[in-house]
Amino acid sequence: MSTFESVIWHVLGYSAMPVIILGGFSVVAVASIWILSKTADK
Repeated sequence: MSTFESVIWHVLGYSAMPVIILGGFSVVAVASIWILSKTADK
C-alpha cells in the first residue's frame, strides 16, 4: 500500500469513528425512549 493510500484510509477511518459513535448513541437513545414510553403508566 502506498503512502497516499495509507493516508486516505486513515482519514476515512478517523472520520467514520464519530459517525459510528453518534449513530450508535442515537439508536440506543431512541430505543430506550420507545421502551420507556411503552412501559410508562397511563
